[in-house]
Amino acid sequence: MVFAEVPDDPTAYRRQEYWEERYSKEESFDWFKTYADLKPLLNEHIKSKDAKILMLGCGNSTLSEDMYDDGYHNIVNIDFSKIVIHNMTEKCKDRVGMEWIEMDIKDLMFEDGSFDVAIDKGTMDALMCDRGDVWNPDEELVRTVAQEVDEVVRVLKVGGQFLYITFGQPHFRKRHLERPCWTVQTTTLGDAFHYFYYHMVKQDIAASSK
Repeated sequence: MVFAEVPDDPTAYRRQEYWEERYSKEESFDWFKTYADLKPLLNEHIKSKDAKILMLGCGNSTLSEDMYDDGYHNIVNIDFSKIVIHNMTEKCKDRVGMEWIEMDIKDLMFEDGSFDVAIDKGTMDALMCDRGDVWNPDEELVRTVAQEVDEVVRVLKVGGQFLYITFGQPHFRKRHLERPCWTVQTTTLGDAFHYFYYHMVKQDIAASSK
């Protein structure tokens, strides 16, 4: 089922109540690319099927299901929508070991260094929906996105990877992703209409500075 309604106010994508209403009507929807499109890059960067993976703002995307069915069985999915977490828990109850947890991506309730991989497919884009100037985003938006990225840095192990899939071009996105602990690498996907795959690996800054 495709949710046809597009909000008049793009900032609706940042509000929990919008998503609760949407997920109460919508069974599944994939922003950007599917696992079939992303599989070569994901398989290249996620070396082990046993990797502990955090799916940020999972929504009702099929990405986690398809990854699980391809052998990635250690996936923790989080979203701030109670409805979508309930629905996906029921839908995937036969996929043993995959977790679905109601949680804010800006305040992750996990210990430091808990994950090998964190994946964001379009979630940060929702945070960045605004009426303002994309070249000069407002301070609140910058702080909100920084909270997500900083939490990802915290919960990743050293050597852990942050994989971000978006339509956001590098000159708009890289500034939000850059951190002292990693280098932001970008791959362009698609032909006529481009998407972007950002790849970051957490380094041990303390060790490298000695």
